[in-house]
Amino acid sequence: MLLRLACLGVANVFALLRLLPMSNQDKDAEILALRHQLTVLERQLGQDRVRFAPSDRVFLRDHRRAAAPGAWGGNGPRGGAR
Repeated sequence: MLLRLACLGVANVFALLRLLPMSNQDKDAEILALRHQLTVLERQLGQDRVRFAPSDRVFLRDHRRAAAPGAWGGNGPRGGAR
């Protein structure tokens, strides 16, 4: 578990370093591409729901908190209340 946490930390540092020189428009384009990939994967699963591991949920929660207030519109990354 500790090794996995260390690997996630290192991966997040590299992701942050990659995002630093990007403009907001580039970041928005990447977010749209990732949303599309998630939509395609959900469609391929059919009736099954996407299951996130607890570490994935922590990652998403922390990055959502780190985002500027109102950066994602509504209450989540897809905007609007669910």
